[in-house]
Amino acid sequence: MSKKILVTGGTGFIGSHTVIELLESGYEVVIYDNLSNSSSIVIDRMRLIAGFSLKGPIPLTFVHGDIRDKEKLVTLFSNHSFDCVMHFAGLKSVGDSVKKPLEYYNNNIVGTISLCEVMAEANVKSLVFSSSATVYGKEAQVPYQESMPIGNTTNPYGTSKAIIEKTLTDLTNADPQWTVAMLRYFNPIGAHKSGLIGEDPKGVPNNLIPYICQVAVGKLKEVSIFGADYPTADGTGVRDYIHVVDLAKGHLNALDKIQLVEKETGKGTFIWNLGTGCGSSVLEVIKAFELVTATKIPYKIEKRRPGDLASCWANVEKSHKELNWSTDFDLQAMVQDSWNWQRNNPHGYE
Repeated sequence: MSKKILVTGGTGFIGSHTVIELLESGYEVVIYDNLSNSSSIVIDRMRLIAGFSLKGPIPLTFVHGDIRDKEKLVTLFSNHSFDCVMHFAGLKSVGDSVKKPLEYYNNNIVGTISLCEVMAEANVKSLVFSSSATVYGKEAQVPYQESMPIGNTTNPYGTSKAIIEKTLTDLTNADPQWTVAMLRYFNPIGAHKSGLIGEDPKGVPNNLIPYICQVAVGKLKEVSIFGADYPTADGTGVRDYIHVVDLAKGHLNALDKIQLVEKETGKGTFIWNLGTGCGSSVLEVIKAFELVTATKIPYKIEKRRPGDLASCWANVEKSHKELNWSTDFDLQAMVQDSWNWQRNNPHGYE
């Protein structure tokens, strides 16, 4: 009998790609999502992709709901017997969080506490949490290692993730029946090779690659580069870009690892970086995009955004060693898949 995984936020960019990997690995999946930053069309696309490799009915169920709605969560857990929860649901824009801190704290922190309370009542105490490299904060030295202190964050989004990490650590210390994997993402880009699912931000994109893509298809005039005076090789910000499929596969490795831990040695909290271990600047990404698409990408230099760091990339030795995981896609392949998605879906899912 296949194991059943609850995926909160499973219609989002990272969640949807992880759902595909789960289905193709033989798991039954239930998605719980309020569709606040995604589309129900994704569900049909995921079924279509999974149908390429799976025979028979696709073991995928969708439930519309908000993680802050405890009554609905209680009903969900009474209707299903879950082996683990993968928790992606949450607001995720750094810039937006600076403008709307209360919204981010309410959605991300209160929502996670609500979810964990219902999980505890249902005796489902296995969790893979979608965290972020933003928890390391402005004092951390690159490359970021999991053992570094966290919490000196530069924006409410990062602060919300750091508070959730602390909450989950306290939870596992208080109740040793819990097993929690906290995955600190770097900068996911790319899209599924089919071009059927990808990143589809609502309104003007906050992230670099969707912005470049929308300039390339003519939806936006030019790319805004926020800061060209950082202490980096070309003055623009440096980030660790990771293909979303590599990132999704990291979640399955983490799931395998905590299931093994539960069988062998007991419970606990585990933290892993998911990145490539190297950084690329904004201008390098634009040049890679121009190379792949043979399209000139116009850009203009703007002042720095509040909350942004100069450089950010991962030390990935721990995840390589403990999860037996590594990335397969280089920057050019990531950009190619992002462009394939955007070219096939110039207006996203709508």
